[in-house]
Amino acid sequence: MKAIQLTSFGGPEVLQYIDVETPTPGPGESLIKVSAIGINYADTHQTENSYLSPQTLPLIPGLEIVGTTESGTRVLAPVSGGYAQYGIASTASLMPIPENVSDGAALAMMVQGSTAYHLLKTQGHLKSGESVVIHAAAGGVGVIAIQLAKLWGGFVIAVVSDPSGAKGELVKSLGADVVVNAKSENLAADLLAANHGKPVDLVLEMVGGKTFEDSLAVLAPFGRLVVFGMASRVAPRAITGGELMHGSKSVSGFWLAHCFGKKELLYDVILELFGLISSGALKPIVGATYPLSQARQAHEAMLSRATVGKIVLDPTE
Repeated sequence: MKAIQLTSFGGPEVLQYIDVETPTPGPGESLIKVSAIGINYADTHQTENSYLSPQTLPLIPGLEIVGTTESGTRVLAPVSGGYAQYGIASTASLMPIPENVSDGAALAMMVQGSTAYHLLKTQGHLKSGESVVIHAAAGGVGVIAIQLAKLWGGFVIAVVSDPSGAKGELVKSLGADVVVNAKSENLAADLLAANHGKPVDLVLEMVGGKTFEDSLAVLAPFGRLVVFGMASRVAPRAITGGELMHGSKSVSGFWLAHCFGKKELLYDVILELFGLISSGALKPIVGATYPLSQARQAHEAMLSRATVGKIVLDPTE
């Protein structure tokens, strides 16, 4: 079968399109013929070996696939080594996909949809009427988080790199109340202005560096900042207990890996999200589909912030 494999760590240039052996399922596993592969920002960290869990070589990256089991059931599955034409997944983890949910929409729910759900509800404890800042709001997590936050009564401040361009228009169309420029030299001031001069209740932060610092600065008393990435590759500064106490602020982290294997935290959440898609309340955004052979170009586009929504690989090309 065709797959993307790397034999050394680095940037997108290390992604190689090659022939490898088709995997054989073991006890409790299923072989899936892949019809679509999801790309997540975490995949770029896997490729660099800067992910939260250490990677080993040779490596086929990728965390999620949609495909058909040997019995003919169309499923969404979490996998290790998703950039390939066939995948192996635990049979217990397979999620049948409703007919009216597309491959791309289903892929958007596995990592990004469930992450957005937990950021807002499980970690962020968003309540109706609260303000929420969503960084990288046009990205895969962001476009889902905007919609869920609005469904749950939030006032949404979307932060994007081109507020007057396509990303700004996209987040507005999804319900964002205010759009802020991620490149602003006065980001903290702009976030406060976006919230009518008041500090904010919740921030979903995945950039790191100065963005983290500005986000912490604008938290209201009892405000929550949830960290779920570090796209800038610049670690945030150390925080003292005193500054948290002074503002009654909370900072927490979220990693979806802690939800895997827990039915109520992943399977049930995705089924709930499928229901929202089926009802029309949630509209996943599939930004682009690349041939599997062009995974390198897909990673380059994602790293340069040229993508929006869910990015998909087509394993037939």
